[in-house]
Amino acid sequence: MKIAIIEDELLAVNYLKGLLDKQDIVPVTEIVILRSKKQAIEFFGNSSADLIFMDIHLGDGMSLEIFEQVELFTPVIFITAFDEYAMRVFKHFTIDYLLKPFEDEDLHQALQKFVSIRNNFDPELTLKSISTLQNRSSEIMKRFMVREGNKLKSIDEHHTAYFFASGKYLFLTTMDNQTYIYDDTIKDIIQKLNPQVFFKVNRKFIINKEAIAEIIKHSSQKVELKLSPKPEVSDEVFISKMQITECLNWLKN
Repeated sequence: MKIAIIEDELLAVNYLKGLLDKQDIVPVTEIVILRSKKQAIEFFGNSSADLIFMDIHLGDGMSLEIFEQVELFTPVIFITAFDEYAMRVFKHFTIDYLLKPFEDEDLHQALQKFVSIRNNFDPELTLKSISTLQNRSSEIMKRFMVREGNKLKSIDEHHTAYFFASGKYLFLTTMDNQTYIYDDTIKDIIQKLNPQVFFKVNRKFIINKEAIAEIIKHSSQKVELKLSPKPEVSDEVFISKMQITECLNWLKN
């Protein structure tokens, strides 16, 4: 693999190169060092790489400006000392977002995620999946029937804040903070929901995008969601580590 490192700090370059030399997750045949935005634009105007490590703050500007000058379809692992750019970078082909100072374990997890995505990406399969979703669009549930005393009540998808699993039961919570037992499982219900509205953020929660009050990034592998209304069963709702990139892309759309 040919790896490009876009980083203006020599110590940071040497640290990353040292970690890459020690890891055995991906075979590295060549490492290209680009110390500025200008060098990166010139390089990617004529060449390519299999994976990019990109610092956000460079001596001659923001590395995100590179995407405005050249078309990059290469997977990127961002490395930075600042966490306020997390949402912006996920509009690009972002594998991970490592906050300095990061350890070898952080790098290993990012590389394993890259390998997993690369090994499982099949353009033909993706097109089939899109076709399947289009065929399923007529089967998507828009309303959910719950029991209220001895009556049945129908709740619209946009009035549904989230589903959550607790013990043997699945619950539905509405935007006005009413909670009902829902007769299904979290594994099965996610297959019936509108993917533009709902996302399964972890093993217990499927959330409506509109129920997210705040996103808190504790680290590159730990993102917390503050929901409104607040769940009775948990003060903390974290996105599963393997779902972070996909979930942030879903939020962006």
